[in-house]
Amino acid sequence: MSNARPMSSPICLVENVNGSLRVCKDAIELLSRIKEPVVVVSVVGLYRTGKSYLMNRLAGQQSGFALGNTIESKTKGIWMWCVPHPYKEGHTLVLLDTEGLGDVDKGDSKNDGWIFSLAVLLSSTIVYNSRGTIDNNAIENLHYVSELAEQIKIRSPEAADDEEEDSKFVLFFPSFIWVVRDFTLELVIDGKKVTQDEYLEFALQLKKGINKKANDYNLPRQCIRNYFPSRNCFVFPSPASPENMKRLESLQERDLVAEFLEVTGRFCDHIFHKSAVKTLKGGHRVTGKLLGHLVEIYVDTIGSGKVPCLDNAVVALASLENQAAVQEALIVYQSGMEGVKNKFPVNVDDISTEHQKFSSLATSEFMKRSFKDEKGEHLKELVENIDVHYIGLLKDNEMASERKCRDLLKNLFSDMNKRLQNGEYSQSGGYELYCRDRDAIVEKYRREPNKGVSAEAVLNEFLNERGAESNSILHTDTKLTENDRKIQEGKEKNALLEQKCKEEEEKRIESERMAHAENERQKDRMRQMEEKFNEEKEQRQQEMDRAIESKLKEQAEMLNKGFREKAEFLDEEINNLKKEKEEKEKSSGGFLKEYLLPIAGAVSEILPSILQYKVLMKGLKRK
Repeated sequence: MSNARPMSSPICLVENVNGSLRVCKDAIELLSRIKEPVVVVSVVGLYRTGKSYLMNRLAGQQSGFALGNTIESKTKGIWMWCVPHPYKEGHTLVLLDTEGLGDVDKGDSKNDGWIFSLAVLLSSTIVYNSRGTIDNNAIENLHYVSELAEQIKIRSPEAADDEEEDSKFVLFFPSFIWVVRDFTLELVIDGKKVTQDEYLEFALQLKKGINKKANDYNLPRQCIRNYFPSRNCFVFPSPASPENMKRLESLQERDLVAEFLEVTGRFCDHIFHKSAVKTLKGGHRVTGKLLGHLVEIYVDTIGSGKVPCLDNAVVALASLENQAAVQEALIVYQSGMEGVKNKFPVNVDDISTEHQKFSSLATSEFMKRSFKDEKGEHLKELVENIDVHYIGLLKDNEMASERKCRDLLKNLFSDMNKRLQNGEYSQSGGYELYCRDRDAIVEKYRREPNKGVSAEAVLNEFLNERGAESNSILHTDTKLTENDRKIQEGKEKNALLEQKCKEEEEKRIESERMAHAENERQKDRMRQMEEKFNEEKEQRQQEMDRAIESKLKEQAEMLNKGFREKAEFLDEEINNLKKEKEEKEKSSGGFLKEYLLPIAGAVSEILPSILQYKVLMKGLKRK
């Protein structure tokens, strides 16, 4: 697990205290350190059905989750064990062992319903564990699935129309596995051998009829068939003799029934290879940190007496994650620019190139973590923060250049200043000597490398400041005639004008190069934004495709069994999903422009800000 120490044992994730669910902060802190995607597998089932043993095996351990050997339920609330995924490098396997359902000591069955709902909301695969056979009694014990429509909402109450909202559960619900423990029957139906999955499908067959008895019989079966995108079944024989069952946790593999070990191996392989990364509505992959936020959001919602809503959770998570993405990306930019900052003063190409490079890396870092930034508000915030920091660096670089250039001129003119004080330029012919020394120093100054962006501006300022000095020497030089003085005055003015032009040219080149760098930076950002948009679009399309595929499979089974009316009902659901997919595809082009344009408008604001800064600095210098 990235940035987190491997867990040697499970930890409580959600406490169940006197019928109230409470998040355990230590577990959330542990999840916050897992930055990689998570595959979340939860096990639910009636208490004392041996749920915890399978979770220990998935963790690759003999013990960990409490097993217990009495009729008392050992697991309270939801316990979590995070281990490195055995087959998917860079992924964490999060195992959730839930409190046994139907514990007579609790009394409140609504509490069981919330535990079951949380398991569904948090998981990419949910394992339902039962004993014996999948008969009507076993399915009735799973009545919690029939209550999910009342305990989970996709859209917020303000946005939802409530009409058949549960028909879209298949878009977002986990895959479903029914594990049958202590199975003693032959897998034979009507004299024909069947697979374990076929056994489950047989148990989930619907009864024809529209009376209450048929409806009650069909409801939980219909929910399992409609809500979960895939269904699988594993039947396990008893693992050991009754006397050994009391010490199952300490038994060695040689003490367990061979067939039990064989099914356990197949079950674990299925989980490891088929369980997908947990995703949010819209297809965004969930990290450990995001999973922790998700747990807090759902438990807080349940505690407030409201129904958990997928849309609301995604909006809340997106806000948290996008804000964090802005800060992380800004750190990438700021730390990257430290290298060029340490070299100040540098020329405009050097700072622009580095700015362009680390701005692109920061945008890329933001794109990796952000999701559902539909109006580009957080990306715009990042752009603005980068620009503010860049303007600060430009100011620092300009000031560093000014300091270096002034110090350089001061040193170069030190000998000339001594001559001035000694009166060497006050003698006849002193003006010619003064001009020769001054021009030699200016030439030497220009040859000095790495002066930065203010080389000509500082020189222009310096020469203007010494204009009075030059003029005084000119008019006191007795060697010169009045006409000579006028000619020299003209040359002085032309020289200062030429220097002013060099300063303006320096600024023009600087502005052009910065504008070019900003345009390239904007193109790069727009490219990354478009890639991110298309990635999220593809995730949404895959989400819809999986749902349509699941519905088509269910419809084919209904037709095969003669349930034409129910198949026609599914036909309506399938058409609605296809229509929704087409509408999203059509609107995506316009939405992309709507997504990109607000940021494109904000990107070009940095150059005016820099120019305003330079105008301000010039005004201060004049004063």
